[in-house]
Amino acid sequence: MASNATGGFVSTLATNKDRFRKTLISDQVYELLRQAVVEGDLAPNDRVVESEIARRLGVSQAPVREAVKRLAREGLLMHVPRRGHFVIEISSQDAEYARQVREPLERLAAQLAAEHITEEQLAELDALVERMHEAVDANDVSGFRDADIEFHTLVSQFAGNPFLARMWEVIEPSLRTLRAISDPLFDGDWCAMAHEHGRLVDLLRSGEGDKAAAAFADHAAGRGPVPDARETKQPRKRTVAKKTATAKKTTAKKAVTKNR
Repeated sequence: MASNATGGFVSTLATNKDRFRKTLISDQVYELLRQAVVEGDLAPNDRVVESEIARRLGVSQAPVREAVKRLAREGLLMHVPRRGHFVIEISSQDAEYARQVREPLERLAAQLAAEHITEEQLAELDALVERMHEAVDANDVSGFRDADIEFHTLVSQFAGNPFLARMWEVIEPSLRTLRAISDPLFDGDWCAMAHEHGRLVDLLRSGEGDKAAAAFADHAAGRGPVPDARETKQPRKRTVAKKTATAKKTTAKKAVTKNR
């Protein structure tokens, strides 16, 4: 990580320095680094140097090291012997493999959840759909993804099958890493995508397990009703992705470290 770099991730470190003295530091560093990867301030193949991050935050290296190890366990960072940790680069094939595993789990979770979901549980899902709409209004891809992942995690829990919930817990970090949930490169109408999650909740509310299962499976496999311009080549509406793409081009020029 170049010490003379400006903007982007370095600015984020500077503005967050003081708050690390008030809470568990390793957790705060983890959240900061994770957000930097998710939002593109740290791009694929960028090197993450623990000593430099610790210096800029004004903390010891121990909590930074713990945060980096945690991100490596989740697959967001990879360790290269004698060189350090780097942000991973994901292939489209990796994402497709993840979706192949996710689809049958989502189908089963929806089938079971529709049979006995409670009004309180439905209200939790409704609240997450509202968070997605708020994220769209704020052009917040990271916030949308977090709400999306929490949505599908809760459905797996509401299914009432502890083995299914455990299986989701096993693959969820990889899905998050692979961006197989709430793809930030999605080039379509993000507001429509939020509405689509509302439709999924309505299907669970209806108690029609077969219809809910089919809809969740299609959603997981990318066969849902919201088109992606990367595949349809249709003119896109106002999207979060458009602003995000521009931001990534800017941060790429100001990246803290490159190791191509």
